[in-house]
Amino acid sequence: MTEIVMSQTPPILHGPSEKERKYDRQLRLWAASGQAALESANILLVNSGPGTVGVETLKNLVLPGIGRFAIYDEARVEEADLGVNFFLDEDSLGKLRSESLTGHLLELNPEVQGDWYPNENVKTLDSLLTCSPVFTTIIYTHPITPENLSLLESHGQQHQTPLVAIHSAGFYSYFRINLPGAFPIVDTHPDETATTDLRLLNPWSELAVFAEELTKNIDDLSDFEHGHLPYVVILLHYLERWKAEHDGSYPSTYKEKTEFRRIVQGAARTQNAEGGEENFDEAAAAVLKTLVVPSLPSGLNEIFEYERTNPAEQKSGFWVIADAVKAFYEKHKCLPLPGKVPDMKAQSKVYIQLQNIYKAKARKDAAEILETVQATAGGQTIDPAEVDLFCKNAAFVKLINATTGKISRADRLKEVAAQEFRNDEQAEMTLQPLSLLPIYLAMQATTHQVETEDGRGWPRQEEVLARVAKMVPGAEENERVRQAVEEVARAEGGELHNVAALTGGMVAQEMIKIITKQYIPIDNTCLFDGISSRCQILRL
Repeated sequence: MTEIVMSQTPPILHGPSEKERKYDRQLRLWAASGQAALESANILLVNSGPGTVGVETLKNLVLPGIGRFAIYDEARVEEADLGVNFFLDEDSLGKLRSESLTGHLLELNPEVQGDWYPNENVKTLDSLLTCSPVFTTIIYTHPITPENLSLLESHGQQHQTPLVAIHSAGFYSYFRINLPGAFPIVDTHPDETATTDLRLLNPWSELAVFAEELTKNIDDLSDFEHGHLPYVVILLHYLERWKAEHDGSYPSTYKEKTEFRRIVQGAARTQNAEGGEENFDEAAAAVLKTLVVPSLPSGLNEIFEYERTNPAEQKSGFWVIADAVKAFYEKHKCLPLPGKVPDMKAQSKVYIQLQNIYKAKARKDAAEILETVQATAGGQTIDPAEVDLFCKNAAFVKLINATTGKISRADRLKEVAAQEFRNDEQAEMTLQPLSLLPIYLAMQATTHQVETEDGRGWPRQEEVLARVAKMVPGAEENERVRQAVEEVARAEGGELHNVAALTGGMVAQEMIKIITKQYIPIDNTCLFDGISSRCQILRL
């Protein structure tokens, strides 16, 4: 008798695409939505000076796959460029630097498109800004002519385009992000442990009934069932007992929470094979961080109180959703539930039920906010996925550059300088590092003019100090300012490739945050001291 073996062809498994394999690591950071934003980005680099730090920034944007870039650089490649710029070679000598840089950058990633200017059709920066599509972000490097800077600032304000200024000289560098107004970030990627919101002090009916059902005969449960109660259920059960013994109030002070934790720990069974119960240990460990009265996070409160004067903000979907969340908070005295449940020891079936209860409540809250959004003028076109994302991250939404325009940049610099110099006087006592503001003052004094009256290619130390005195009167007497000025004057605008490369990496990282609208970018200036290998963030 012949045995017939029937076999079924296994289903074809589709692995990751070539693009997914290529960008695998970064997709883990900002997901497909972030990659899509990156691939639709159009970046302009207005390059001047030695031109190294600008192209190092672009390098770190081309590699992860920006969609398109353009370089505007009027300089031609000279011998000196070959020693500081890895994207130039001897074949580049005499050519426009923008042409050579673009060609070499495109070799890094064939999926990226690039253009260079000036060329036969576009000969000036003004004509480039006029005839080109709106850029996602514009980078410019110092020193830059006042005329070009004025063009860029006017264009950025008109088209709401972020501008990023970079300056590198010798061992020093800084970059400044100029956002065209308040810049909200919804997907800030907070630490997962910080996003847990279990609402144990204000449980809704479905959660309360679920916990009561599991613990109504808690003392009669088998060791297995008792040892697999989710810690959320355990805490809710003993909170009800606490309320019954304390006139309906929850443990609020540290002393009361410590006492409550001792009660939870004491309820664990120890006469078992394990000598204890892991779920009760989890419950005790969660007391201090979960028994918290809901409050409005400062970042979200800033959004609720922000006065919108820009017409573009009035039409923004973000602000429509923010108003709906504010109405929800004022009505319920809490934010929409994120719906995430942390891992805990429990039976799989029970844990899934608990997850579904939290998810159902999160969907209900999001649906209420979506209804408010759609009832608002312009809210009908907002994607429900945007509302859902806002609800999940509501406690961690951040508004960058919220106070722009309330004080002039010059006055702000004077205020920050006075505060930083006062802090430096107390630095030895407070064990705080000295401010890097002197580096900014020294470099800012050489932002534009690179030719001096005596025909030298770079201003002398005394001239730089005089410019610093105009920006911040009295700063020229500060010893650390004088030291920074001496280094900047000594460098004569020259860039060190390692400092430029490091700075370019930092700038690209912050630009990716802005392009993808994920994570929190700096606000707004980063200073780097290559001598002490130290950075400082200041809002200037």
